[in-house]
Amino acid sequence: MVGTAGTFDALPMLGRGKHRNPKKGACFMELASFLAGERWSDHPQCTHPLLAMMARAVNDLTSDDARPRLAPLIPSVIGLTSDDPRWDVHIALRAAQTALPVAPEDRQQTLAVAIYGAERMLDVLDGRPEGTMSAASVEALATTPRTAEWARRFCAGTHVKPKRFVRDAAPSVVSTAVQGISESYRPDIDARLRELLEATVADARRWAGAEDAEVLREDQWVDVVRPAGV
Repeated sequence: MVGTAGTFDALPMLGRGKHRNPKKGACFMELASFLAGERWSDHPQCTHPLLAMMARAVNDLTSDDARPRLAPLIPSVIGLTSDDPRWDVHIALRAAQTALPVAPEDRQQTLAVAIYGAERMLDVLDGRPEGTMSAASVEALATTPRTAEWARRFCAGTHVKPKRFVRDAAPSVVSTAVQGISESYRPDIDARLRELLEATVADARRWAGAEDAEVLREDQWVDVVRPAGV
């Protein structure tokens, strides 16, 4: 319902996919564009493109019953953007680390290769010793030792430039990871998807120096997302 000065008496409920206008509903990033004062879009300028991609994927693959629980995270993604390639590498790495232990076998090779590839990118970008692996990567790879060994051999001697990783690999990794979690047939898929997005947002807020900025609690958000007249 539209009010004065282009505001809404109540924001639309979250739904899957793109929406032409708020009367048709909204996805996670469309609501972010509205709250940021931007043109209505699921690709707003206010959020890092890869983080926004993850948010759209999590929004679409979360069940209808659980999707409203994503809403309190929406304000926290506004203003989180950077052209530092480390953001893309870290976002892709966290996604792969999170998904590998639970993803179906047909996605595990891609995710294991992604972990090795992202860690190698950080060796280059951060000037780390070649072959450095974070504890989270070691832990994730240990859940699928055969696949991890295959991925290690597959990646041996390969070299990918950071620009190409950001452009081509990182979006593919995030898509595969979110799909992998959604296909895991676990009873807590919705919670795992939300936790991945929540943790990635927290990472980005730390990189941006915005850890202390307010994030709405679910009980604060519920009156905002409830449709008018309910």
